[in-house]
Formats: sequence, C-alpha cells, structure tokens
Amino acid sequence: MPKLKVLSGEDVIKIFKSFGFAIAVQRGSHVKLVRIIQENEKQPITIPNHYEIDRGTLKAIIRQAARYIPEEELKKHFYSE
Repeated sequence: MPKLKVLSGEDVIKIFKSFGFAIAVQRGSHVKLVRIIQENEKQPITIPNHYEIDRGTLKAIIRQAARYIPEEELKKHFYSE
C-alpha cells in the first residue's frame, strides 16, 4: 500500500499550482487557493502553510481536492510508491 509523503505547506501549494490553482488570500499561516473554471464557478482549497503538514490534515486536503481533481492524479503527488 502506498505511503503518504511528508510535505510542507509550500510543497502542497506548488502541487496545486500545477493543477491551475492560484493564491487568493493568506490569513495568518493559512493560504486559500482558488481555481476559476468558468466566470461564476470557483474551486477553493485552504492549505496551512506549515513546515510539515500533519497526516490527518493532509488526508483532509486530499479529500477536499478530490471534489475537483481525479483522485488518481492526486495520488501521484501525495503518495510514495
């Protein structure tokens, strides 16, 4: 079974930027990323910009992103072989 990688907030932000997300707002240590699909449709994801993101938090981010991005594409970036 693949193992979840240890990633920082910056690593996760770079991954989502590769999927077309852009930084919309930063409040404290949390960064809100948004991808605009159509004029009226926005896809938001919030990422804690910490040195190391906790596994449970990382799983929650993956679940949140899976609404917009196929899970197989996400697994390539978040899980080690």
